[in-house]
Amino acid sequence: MIDDCFSASYAEAREKFLAAADAAGLTVVSYRHPLPGRDGEALAMDVARDGPEDAEALLILSSACHGVEGFCGSGVQVHALRDAAWRGLARDAGVAVLFVHALNPHGFSHLRRVTHENVDLNRNFHDFTQPLPVNAAYRELHPLLLPEVWPPDEANRAAIADYIARHGMAKYQAAVSQGQHEFPDGLFYGGQGPTWSHQTLRQVLGEHGRRARRIGWIDVHTGLGPSGYGERIYAGPNDATAIERARRWWANDGRTPVTSIYDGSSSSAYLTGLIWASVREECPQAEYTGIALEYGTLPVAQVLDALRGDHWLANHPDAPPVLAAAIKADILAAFYTDTPQWRRAIIAQAQEAITQAVAGLSAA
Repeated sequence: MIDDCFSASYAEAREKFLAAADAAGLTVVSYRHPLPGRDGEALAMDVARDGPEDAEALLILSSACHGVEGFCGSGVQVHALRDAAWRGLARDAGVAVLFVHALNPHGFSHLRRVTHENVDLNRNFHDFTQPLPVNAAYRELHPLLLPEVWPPDEANRAAIADYIARHGMAKYQAAVSQGQHEFPDGLFYGGQGPTWSHQTLRQVLGEHGRRARRIGWIDVHTGLGPSGYGERIYAGPNDATAIERARRWWANDGRTPVTSIYDGSSSSAYLTGLIWASVREECPQAEYTGIALEYGTLPVAQVLDALRGDHWLANHPDAPPVLAAAIKADILAAFYTDTPQWRRAIIAQAQEAITQAVAGLSAA
């Protein structure tokens, strides 16, 4: 059953992933996180490889780059592991599949989008020996985004509304979400150095990707776009050849467009420090093609407010339990829609995307 692929906690999701990998006859290597989970459970980035080590084509399917978004991505991975027909298709096509479960296990367990360092993992892939990007627009907004009280008072709501009225929702989204390196307690903080998840992912890619000639990557995300719709956002450098290749693989002659942050076609703003840079740097011998499979949940203004509340709570750990519980309910709803209809839509689109990825990798 599709619903049984999804879970109500990180611990349950990990248990299902490990069981599905074991049932598929796969060995799991677990990279232990240094901190415990919300309920004291062990945390890990769990990796299972389906296919030979010397395969020339490798498909990476990853979840929980943004912690709480792992409720969706883990379900996709568990369903794929249980899909013997699809796994046989990949095997017959000579495509090895690398399942990377819970890139950010701490955020997954604690219902946070960020890592334990309060870093957005998908803004953390920079050369930290070089000057980091400056987000001046975020600097202006930071005091408004994290007010002294939560829920925000009328003055704060009016100030945010005024910014949106003057600049537009798209500019507001871009200012908040692009990534910033100035406010460690703020939203979409990219950090001042590589996080545990960053370093561990590079280790995984080095161990599994350096013998491949072609690498495809589907990183599952949630929170942007219409509810239940899986936008295929190109995840790679601003290279016309690579973008065209991604569109050949996944666009279905325009039926399921592959959008891009470079031409403004994506629901995502232009972002910095993105995770795909790791595969390009750790596996430079490989031709790389990737997308973020981004599933919609709630309107973007609600999603951003849920993130604001979660960051406020992290900065006010003594908040009343009732308020804390409400904030956590909001952050979960912003990144996971707990209905059978939503889950069915997620799996149907994921099945199509992973099947297309196998076809693309085997056609080269």
